[in-house]
Amino acid sequence: MHILKTLRRALLLLSAIFLAGCNTVLLNPSGDIAHQQGRLIVVSTVLMLIIIIPVIALTIFFAWRYRQSNKEATYSPDWDHSTQLELAIWAAPLLIIIALGAITWISTHVLDPYQPLRRIDAQRAIPADTQPLVVEVVALDWKWLFIYPEQGIATVNELAAPVDRPIQFKLTASSVMNSFFIPALAGQIYAMPGMQTQLNAVINKPGEFDGFSANYSGAGFSGMRFKFHGLSHDGFDQWVAKVKTGKDGELTRELYKKLEAPSEREPVRHYASVDPTLYDAILNLCVDRNKMCMKEMMAIDADGGLGKPGAFNVATKQAWQAASLDTPQRKYVTAMCTTED
Repeated sequence: MHILKTLRRALLLLSAIFLAGCNTVLLNPSGDIAHQQGRLIVVSTVLMLIIIIPVIALTIFFAWRYRQSNKEATYSPDWDHSTQLELAIWAAPLLIIIALGAITWISTHVLDPYQPLRRIDAQRAIPADTQPLVVEVVALDWKWLFIYPEQGIATVNELAAPVDRPIQFKLTASSVMNSFFIPALAGQIYAMPGMQTQLNAVINKPGEFDGFSANYSGAGFSGMRFKFHGLSHDGFDQWVAKVKTGKDGELTRELYKKLEAPSEREPVRHYASVDPTLYDAILNLCVDRNKMCMKEMMAIDADGGLGKPGAFNVATKQAWQAASLDTPQRKYVTAMCTTED
C-alpha cells in the first residue's frame, strides 16, 4: 500500500509539472477581443462553481451523515418539505442564472464580431482617424486564401497584421463551410459559400500565432492551418514589400480556379498582385466569367424574375401600385445585360 501511495503522488506531481508548461492561449491571449472572451470564460466558470462546489460538498456530507451505520442521525421517514431548504435550493441557482443572463446579454452586444472595435485595449481607445486593415478571407479545400485589397496582394496559409491596428476580416468560402479561428486574436467565425461573415479584432502583442479551421470540412481538414504574424508597423510594411516580390506573380481568376482545386498541406504562397474583382466574384460564385453572379440573380428576382411568369408578376404588382398612386407605370424584366455587354 505504501508503494501505491508513493506512486500515486509521483504521478500527480508529474502531471502538475507537465501542466505547468502548457500555454493556455484562450486564457492568456494577445488580442483584446480574445482577452475579453477569456475573461468571460473565467467569470462564467466561477459563477457555476458557486453552485457546483456546495452541491458536491453537501452530497458527500449527506451520504456520510445519513449512512445506515450512523445511529445518531435523525430518522424521519415521513419528512417531505422544508421551506428553508427549498429557498436555498432555488434562490442560489436563480441568482446565478440572472447573473449569467446579464453577462451574456451585455457581452453579446459588446463583443459582436460585426461591430467595429471601440478600443485597442482596456487602457486605450481607438483614435478617430484610424482606418482598419481590411483582409478578405477565403476558405478553400484545404487551405486559406488571404487578400489585402488596400495593399493589392494575396497570400496562401500566411496572415500578418500590424500591432494595435484594428483588423476587419471579411470571410467567405469556396465550397463547404469552415470556421476561421485564431485563438490568440479572437473567437471563431464561420465562412460559408455564397455568404459573407465579418470579424473585427486587434492584436496587441507581436509574435507568431496559430490559426486553423475549427469546423471539420473533409479529408484535408487536419492540415488546414496557417501562421498569423503580429508585426510592428514597420515590420508589416516590410512584410508587404516581401510579398510584392513573391514569385507566384498575379492572382488572376484563371489562376484562382487552379488554386481552388482540393489539395492538402499547401505551402505558403505570396502573390505580388491580385485581381481587384476576385473576392467579389468568389463571394457571388461567378469567378467563371460565363456564369451570372449571384447578386445579379438576386437583382432579377427582386424585379420578378425572367420570362413570362416574372414579367406578369412585375406587371401585376406595378399595375396595382399605379392604380393606388394614379401613375400608370409598368416595368417588365425580359433580359439581363451587364456593362460588359
